[in-house]
Amino acid sequence: MWLERSEVAPGIWRSEEPAVDPMFRAALVTVRGRDADLQVDFGCGIVPLAGLLPLSGAPVIAVATHAHVDHIGGFHAFADRRGHAAEAAGFAGQDPAATFEAAFRDWPDVVTRPPHPGWRAADWHLPPAPLTAALAEGDRIDLGDRVFTVLHLPGHSPGGIGLFDAVDGVLISGDAIYDALLIDDLPGASVPDYIATMQRLRGFECRLAIGGHGPVMDGPRLRALAEAYLRRKGASS
Repeated sequence: MWLERSEVAPGIWRSEEPAVDPMFRAALVTVRGRDADLQVDFGCGIVPLAGLLPLSGAPVIAVATHAHVDHIGGFHAFADRRGHAAEAAGFAGQDPAATFEAAFRDWPDVVTRPPHPGWRAADWHLPPAPLTAALAEGDRIDLGDRVFTVLHLPGHSPGGIGLFDAVDGVLISGDAIYDALLIDDLPGASVPDYIATMQRLRGFECRLAIGGHGPVMDGPRLRALAEAYLRRKGASS
């Protein structure tokens, strides 16, 4: 199968595309709810996601943590598409530079195992996925038996968001923070915004955090990563 997935907590799955270069191998997070499922991030769009994700068959709320290519490739396939308004042009295909579509297409050996004979990255294009609803800090996503609150966590990108289930202590953090080298020098990134986000996360209480890349984190690891970033930037006081 194109995706490898694991259940990281009851009703929560993390999937990734093992045939994609690690630079673009992002996490796809699926949460099953009573009244709706939540799908967060969508890989690179190399193959259709229908039938590959552990969705329950309930209506799906699709949320992109930001508009980079490795997170929105399959976003267009969902009817209910939500993300931060600051990156609306990227989602809609109006700002290809913001998605890094060309960087993906030109990356050497970006796909190590093509999905079918004859597939070439040079022929691949990112489908537009205009938002059907814009998200902002404090918005709530209600699945019936669990609620996620939107956290605006800019730095890696201007509209980066996380989703937090305060009852269960689960944070889906996208590329705001993950257990690998944090990238803050891309076009559209902001070190001052990243510092502010890390200052927020250095004391953040959660039991489980699922980043956009790398392994799942517990609360102490999340806080340690935030503190380490602040020390590297001379902003830990």
